[in-house]
Amino acid sequence: GRKLILGGVDIPHHLGLLGHSDADALLHAITDALLGAAALGDIGRHFPDTDAAFKNADSRVLLKHAYSKVQAAGYSVGNLDATIIAQAPKMAPHIPAMVANIAADLALDVSQVNLKAKTNEKMGFLGREEGIAVDAVALLYRNRIDAK
Repeated sequence: GRKLILGGVDIPHHLGLLGHSDADALLHAITDALLGAAALGDIGRHFPDTDAAFKNADSRVLLKHAYSKVQAAGYSVGNLDATIIAQAPKMAPHIPAMVANIAADLALDVSQVNLKAKTNEKMGFLGREEGIAVDAVALLYRNRIDAK
């Protein structure tokens, strides 16, 4: 009964992802990459699944909030790269909308956001369509140099 939402895009599919928030695995991975690159912990530290305030939360809102913390720590994004691993549905038709959402939410140019998708060749839980995985990396630039 849950919707499949990735990159803030509602993707038509008979299966959705389980999670405390809207379960947007792509935005969660990007949020973790941003927080991690700035040494600010992870998504669970900032938005714990034990906090009712985040029940069914929009991951785009969480991403923007996390990025504000990254910016407050003195960093800006050079680029983001993520790989969605899903047997189904096909992601390629939805990638441009995902990129547009992420770029808009973080005030980036679309050229700073790269998304790609692949299957797991029907192997393991991903290949059996029992889940979706996302690997993400963020390149951050320090905006200021602290005086020594």
